[in-house]
Order: sequence, then structure tokens, then C-alpha cells
Amino acid sequence: MPKWPWSRSAAKTDGEDPDHLTLAQESLRQLVDDSRLPESVRESLKHDYAAVRAMLDKLEHGHLHLSVFGRVSTGKSSLLNALVGRPVFSTSPLHGETRLSEMTPWNEVEASGVYLIDTPGLDEAGGDEREALAREVAGRSDLILFVVDADITESELTALKTVLAQGRPVILVLNKIDLYTPADRDRLLDSLRSRTDGLIDPRYVVAVAAEPRAERIVEIGPDGSETERERRRDPDVEALKLKLWDILEAEGKTLAALNASLFAADLSDQVGARILAARQKIGDRLIRTYCVGKGIAVALNPVPVADLFAAAFVDVGMVVHLSRVYDLPLSRKEAGSLVRVILAESAALMGTVWALHFVSSALKVGTAGLSTLVTAGAQGAVAYYSTYLVGRIAGEYLARGKSWGEAGPKQVVKKIIDSLDRETVLNDARREIEARLGATRASS
Repeated sequence: MPKWPWSRSAAKTDGEDPDHLTLAQESLRQLVDDSRLPESVRESLKHDYAAVRAMLDKLEHGHLHLSVFGRVSTGKSSLLNALVGRPVFSTSPLHGETRLSEMTPWNEVEASGVYLIDTPGLDEAGGDEREALAREVAGRSDLILFVVDADITESELTALKTVLAQGRPVILVLNKIDLYTPADRDRLLDSLRSRTDGLIDPRYVVAVAAEPRAERIVEIGPDGSETERERRRDPDVEALKLKLWDILEAEGKTLAALNASLFAADLSDQVGARILAARQKIGDRLIRTYCVGKGIAVALNPVPVADLFAAAFVDVGMVVHLSRVYDLPLSRKEAGSLVRVILAESAALMGTVWALHFVSSALKVGTAGLSTLVTAGAQGAVAYYSTYLVGRIAGEYLARGKSWGEAGPKQVVKKIIDSLDRETVLNDARREIEARLGATRASS
């Protein structure tokens, strides 16, 4: 039988429950107060940090957020109204009526501090947007009521899996059971439990009638005349209420702590990704600066052997500088070893480029005038390309935390080589170097 990740049995350690709320609050505060975070990254995540502060406030006040999620017209809003006991949420059948989330406190004595949240229908958006909506709903919820009004569809099942993947607990609610005979209702519940086997504990598949159809009654007057009228029926949500009260009483604090911890972990991943992206952007500019410098230096140097020594020296310096950008400093010795590994793997995979380097070196020594400029540009372009390649591969190595990964350096080098358009890089490099050389000659 699948267990919910927030069950008490799973939370205990050595017979004691840890202080989940304190740990969650500390995780969130560390995110907010991290002074090492670049301001540009903090600015790009300002909405997320506002959510962190709201999450901290929610934890400090002991609040829990319970969201409904599902297709349009499954009765999500009606279900919340039935739980609240009054018409708080809009129940329009039109698509798009609930464009933004709505929230209200649940004033049941047993559920003090619980807020009910209505959300847009998951079929209001396309596939990618639907997944994003599911993630967003899960991200701000401590407990989710996933509402269906028939057997679960493939798109609903996909959305349910997305929500569950965020680690939030879910109760699957079959609404509108007043539309089915008892036999059909039982068959539907059996089907839902079967199709969500391994995803939802069967105990948490619950049937309700949030807004039952009015029943028709016939009244017989004193004279024997018959008058037909409709009588409104009360919502049938008691089974769900009891289930919620049991869960909230037993697991309320753990739910809040779990949500906060997952939120903090998710935001930490986002922060890490943004920092890495910022470092990669800076690193790319740094690599291109070294590429141009090396290309011009090699193009201007008339001694082929010295070209190679100069090239190695520039590459090592670039890798040292690049390691500081990634906050993983390398010594010149370590950088030299890394460059040698990269050059050896690259030479094995693309020997023709290195051959071109030697050929252009020989041509440059035996030419003069304009042909020297052209040949120097060609050799400089190859030098530019080789440094660009070293920089990209070193950047990948550093982005992995100074690791080649399980596949080793050969696969990383191959991946980078395959991703580069060699001719484009060489042509761009040649044009830039020749332009720089031409400008130098014109000014001299």
C-alpha cells in the first residue's frame, strides 16, 4: 500500500519527531539572508523571494493552504463553497471564470488556520502551460484536492502525476455522485482507485456531491390536486470533511513544514541554476576575450614553435581565470593538467584542425605582404577556435563541479565539439582577427 511522504511513521527518527517547522523556517531564512547571492539573480527571482517571505509569515502564524485543482466544470468552486458553508467562490460554468486564484479562511472550528484556495481549470491552458499551472498550484499548497466528475482522463492523470511529483499530498475527489446510481458510483470509484494505483492511497479517493441536483417532489392538495416542485438538497461532503479533519489534526504541522521545505529546496535549485547561468554568461565573454587575444597573438608571431607555447600559456591562463568565475579556483598546475586532457581528447577527435594549425604556421613564415595577412588570419582563426573549444569544455567541467561525470572527459569533449559549428566559428574568428590586424597596419 503506498504511503504518503508526510506520514508520521516516515517522519520519525530514532523514535522522535524532528522539529520540522523550525528546520523549514531556517531553510527559508537562509535563502532570504544569503549575502553571497548576486543582486542580479536576486532581482530575477524577486517574485519567488516575495513568496518565501509569505511562506515564512504563513509558518509563523500556523496557517495551512488547501487547494482544489481539476478541469473546468468538475465542481471545484462548488466543493469549496460546500466546505465553507456559503457561496464564497464563483461557480460560473463558463471557461476562464476563475482566472486567478481565490482564497478564503475555512471557519470550521476543527480547521482553524486553514485557508481554502480555488484555482483556474487545468484545461484552460495547453500542455506546457497546464504542467506549469500544476506545478504552481502544488508549490503554494500544503494539501491538494484533485477534483474529477467522472473516470479520470489521460490529461487529468498527467496533471495529477505532475502535482504528485512536487511531493505534495493529494486527495482524489469524485464529485457529482448524485448523477450516478449507487452501482455506477461504486464502479467509478473502483476504476479511479485502479487507475491511480501506486499514486494515491485508495483510502484517499473520496466521493462527494458538492452541489446536488434539486429533487422533484409532488405535493397533493386537500382537493386531491398534484403540484410538482423542486426541493434543494444539501451538499454531501461529510466524508471529505472527516477525512480532512483527521489529516489536519494528525499531520497539520508536518504538512506545513513539508511544503515549506520543498518550496525552499525548489527555490534553491532555481537560485543555483540562475547563478550558474550568470556565471556561464560571464565565462562566455571571458572565453571570447581570450580567443581574440590568442588569435591576434598567434597571427602576429612569426615563429611556429613559439606559437604553440604561447597558445598553451594563454589557454592555461584562461582556465585559471574561468575557474574563479565559477568559484572553483584552480592553480596554474591544475589548469595546465586540465588543458592537457582537453587538448589530448580534442586532438584524437579532430586531428584535421590541428593539422591546419601546423600548415598555416609554415605558410606564414614563407609569405609576405597581403598573403602574410591572410595566412596569419587563418592561423589566428584556428588558434581562436582551439581556445574557444578549450574554454567551452573547461566551462562544462567547472559547471559540473570540477567533474567529468560518469562518462569521462571523452564524452564531454565530444558533446562540445558536436555542438559547435566549426566553420562558423572559424570564419567569424578570421574576419575579426583580419579586421584587427588591418586596423593595426593602417594606424602604423
